[in-house]
Parts: sequence; structure tokens; C-alpha cells
Amino acid sequence: MSAPATPRPAPDLTLPPPVTAARTARVDWRIRFAVLSVVWGFSFLLIKVGTEAYAPFQVALGRVFFGALALLTVLLVRREPLPRGRRTWAHLFVAALLLNTAPFSLFAYAELSIPSSLAGICNATSPLWGMALSLVALSEDRPTRRRFAGLGLGFLGVLTVLGAWQGFSGIDAKGTALALLASLCYPVGWIYVRRTLASVPGSPVALTGAQLMVSTLQLLAVSAAFTSAPASFPLWPTLSVMALGALGTGMALQMQYGLVTEVGPTTAQMVTYFIPVIATTAGVLLLGEQLHWNTPVGAATVLAGAALTQTRRR
Repeated sequence: MSAPATPRPAPDLTLPPPVTAARTARVDWRIRFAVLSVVWGFSFLLIKVGTEAYAPFQVALGRVFFGALALLTVLLVRREPLPRGRRTWAHLFVAALLLNTAPFSLFAYAELSIPSSLAGICNATSPLWGMALSLVALSEDRPTRRRFAGLGLGFLGVLTVLGAWQGFSGIDAKGTALALLASLCYPVGWIYVRRTLASVPGSPVALTGAQLMVSTLQLLAVSAAFTSAPASFPLWPTLSVMALGALGTGMALQMQYGLVTEVGPTTAQMVTYFIPVIATTAGVLLLGEQLHWNTPVGAATVLAGAALTQTRRR
């Protein structure tokens, strides 16, 4: 999920520094891939539980705060410095807004009125938005018939999930629009990062840790202006927000960087296609959310379209 992110479920800032064989050999990459899929898939459930006690801005704030804390701990152990330079931090301010502050807040607001499973499926549209935007913003991404077909197939899947043939009945239009807008934020943010931060020295962990620090300050200001301090801190919503940040944002990003280094970005980014499946399963089994035939069929169509948009010419 950004994470992405988050999430997300999005391309990395740049490839991480070489990882030693001793470090990567501890746990097989397939196990780490499965863990990453589960962690990011459960993120939407954790958002749903968090909003039961906290305002959406507060859920997003807790997410970036604990995510930043996790990554800064890694930097401290590795003795890696944060990025330097006013220009770099100015770009990180925009990147934090597009990749963390805005999408995390939008997903939290969306899940006030839509199921966590639908939010997870909406998140899977990020590659579709990314392909559409890259055709305009990135001249090196040439359109192909297969990618155009993937784009059309993906959005056909979105219409299937939403039940377009029956007038979108039973679907909260505002919540769904917020979730789709959150998914759009990720490719916009990554295009910006690709153009401004790709050549900045430093590891992805340092850049992302700094980005989450900036997002924490942004959301702290927004939360102070538009929400009141929580009157209590219920156990499960609080633990959900902490897990969402430390695991779903901090640990998950660190794990993804290791996968990209070991097995390459193409294989590592396939985790995106497992997230809506796990999010839907978790929502149905643990939260009692309803599942109609068009949801899995539409989700499968979205993922097939997203996969087609990611194909490249040899």
C-alpha cells in the first residue's frame, strides 16, 4: 500500500544498495513475498478497524508516524544518514503529499462508507492509472495495443465490481470515488519522484524514511486543524493503527526493497496482484463483509488488465 504506497503497492524510489548474501539467505524470498502479500492485504482491514475509534486523518497520522519510526530505526542500526539539501527536502515534501498524506487519508475516509474489500480492489487500479498517465507524462513509455487492451479490460473490471449494469446500486459513490482517487495519487506521485528524486544519492530506506517524517508533520498539522484529540485509546483500534504503520508501511517497504534486489522489480511488484485477493478474504472472514459474484469476477478482470498494462516490448 505505499504504499504505499505507499501502496504502496507502487514502484520504488530507486533500487536499494546491494544486499549481502548472508542477509538474503536467512529467509527464502518466496516466504518473504507471501508475508508481504498478507501484510499489505490486511492493511485495508486495519484501516477499517482504526476508523472505528479514530478520525481518518488520525489513522493516517498514526500510520506514517509508526512507519517512519520503523524505518528510522533501521537507519540507526545501519548508521545511514538522512538525505541532505533543501532542494531534496522540497521534493520530498511533494512526494510525501502525493504518496502518503493524500492517499492514506483518502483511503481512511473511503472506508467510513465502503467495505475494506472494495477499498483493496480500488487500490489494484493504480497500475491502470499509472499506464494512462505514463503515456502522457513519460515519453519513454510507448503505447502498445496490448497495453491499451489492458487499460480497457481493467476499467471494465472496475465497472463490474461496482455493478454498473444495475445503476451502481448498493455502492457508496462518494466512498468509492475517494478510494479510486487515492489509487490515482500513487502513479502521480511516482511520476513526480521519477523526475525529481531518482538521481538523489542515498538508499531508498533513507529517502522513504525522510518522506514519512515529512508526511507525519503534514498530517500532524492537518489533524490539529480539523480533528480533536481522541478522548480514549481503545485497544484494538490502537493496535491496528500501530500495526498498519510499523508493519504495513515500515517493515513492508523494507521487505519490498530486499525482494527487488534479490529477484528483480518485475517479480517483486507481482505482490500487487495478491493484495485485493487477501483484502477481500480478510474483509469477508473477519469483518463479515458481503461478497457478491461481481466482486471476485470484477477484481480478476482488473488484475488481468493491470498485468497487461505492465508488459513491455522485448
